[in-house]
Amino acid sequence: MKLLQPSLYLATLSLSLALVPLSAVTAQVDSHSSQTIKTWQISQTFKPPKRGNPPASAGGSTRGSSCLPRNKAITPLIPANKLGLTFAQYPTFFWYVPRITVKTAKFLILTNKDQAVFYETSLTLPNKPGIISLTLPKNTPPLAVGKTYHWYLTIVCDAEDSSENPSVDGWVERTQPELSLSQALKKADLQKLPTIYAEAGIWHEALTSLVQLRRTEPNNIKVRLDWRQFFKSVGLSAIASEPLLDCCTFENSSLQKMR
Repeated sequence: MKLLQPSLYLATLSLSLALVPLSAVTAQVDSHSSQTIKTWQISQTFKPPKRGNPPASAGGSTRGSSCLPRNKAITPLIPANKLGLTFAQYPTFFWYVPRITVKTAKFLILTNKDQAVFYETSLTLPNKPGIISLTLPKNTPPLAVGKTYHWYLTIVCDAEDSSENPSVDGWVERTQPELSLSQALKKADLQKLPTIYAEAGIWHEALTSLVQLRRTEPNNIKVRLDWRQFFKSVGLSAIASEPLLDCCTFENSSLQKMR
């Protein structure tokens, strides 16, 4: 029996060594799969840029509400700090609006510490709840690079007493991409654009490109999951399932001639 013990030991050792590569490979596969999932999740997570916040007066919550349904509010689609960066001269803004009987809203952009009107228009709202958008028209002056603008969306419940009109506000600032980012954007197709913009912290284009994907590929499961992940990353999961609406009709637009 003593002579058999070394053989038994060698056999056990050989079996153990034979099993090690298999378990190691399995671990590598599991690790790779986990990393792949993690990378995919990060790719659709908005990463706010490392910079200062806008002035403390920035809002984003509804005030008033006499004409809004109970427990319903206008929700601006903006990051938590209320500031959305953009590369665009004429960016697109998004809001969720609940079902309301009032059909008129006003959109206002202020500049120079809220002392001057940069742009103002009235909107005719749709008849059902959902996500609406507004793109600055090209007959307005373009946003200036490096300048921060304060915007408001107000539901006109009472044309005589504005204190009864629910309103939300936020900030937008136009910036310019670094050379490497600019080159990456030129090479990217629509499927890659949301990831590039989200990683760079460029809010308006990240959301706009995701909306374009939702509209062009409404049945694409990955696009839907990316959409939800993006909204979750900025605390907007509650409205991620709301429909995209065609809106809005512009009325009585006015603009500031000087920037």
